[in-house]
Amino acid sequence: MPRTRQRRRRSRLRPNGPLTARNADKHVLYQMSVQDAPLEVEFIERVYKRWRGRNARSLREDFCGTALLCAEWVKAHQRNTAAGIDIDPSVLAWGKRHNLDPLGRGASRVQLLNQDVRDPCSLRTDAVCAFNFSYWVFKTRPAMREYFQSVHRSLKRGGMFFLDAYGGWEAQEPMLENRTIRRRFTYVWDQDRFDPITHDVVNYIHFKFQDGSKMMRAFEYKWRFWSLAELCELLEEAGFSDAVVYWDVSASDSDEDYRPRKRAENQPGWLAYIVATR
Repeated sequence: MPRTRQRRRRSRLRPNGPLTARNADKHVLYQMSVQDAPLEVEFIERVYKRWRGRNARSLREDFCGTALLCAEWVKAHQRNTAAGIDIDPSVLAWGKRHNLDPLGRGASRVQLLNQDVRDPCSLRTDAVCAFNFSYWVFKTRPAMREYFQSVHRSLKRGGMFFLDAYGGWEAQEPMLENRTIRRRFTYVWDQDRFDPITHDVVNYIHFKFQDGSKMMRAFEYKWRFWSLAELCELLEEAGFSDAVVYWDVSASDSDEDYRPRKRAENQPGWLAYIVATR
């Protein structure tokens, strides 16, 4: 989403025919241009097994939106179960119809919860994830700590919490990044505002089409821009025993290879993961 090396993007939903602002579904466009659920499932599986010596079987996806990652998780193994939490009932309904129902019997292994991610949850899972920087909606240390504490309580003993973050000096600049998706439409990441005192940011996603039509402000994000150091400190304050940054060490712009790192050289734009252990 931000200005980082372009990730491989895949989506099961691939609309046919010319796309225009009138006939396009913004959730389909988002999944095609932003999400790579198979890659993220692979990352969770690899890291969890590396540290725990066994496979994770239960996953909770916070801020799940269309629950694409939940769907990909249960597709990965017949014993896998997933729970998705989101505060927007309309996007959960969309995800159920387009991502879960096509799974057939596999859909029964996914539970969708329409609630605040900080609300009590009786489910206990091996892993919890909050991707696409969605948790940056919490703008104060107490609010972020409260969220992290709620995740800590919901994890099984030895469970792992997976987050992503972005940064680099260009991440704080007003800018527009255009990227053509499969020659069918253009995804536009709009870093509209950054406040150097509060670290409040306002970002948008726009879509442009070959017929000249546009879908402006299809998605809006009002976040606090958090640093990796702040997030790791808050995770430890919330009770996690460790918080490790996974940095992309690949030398190729077309590949990704996230590995644990304690130090890294800054870049114009970067994307990283944080993995915290209960």
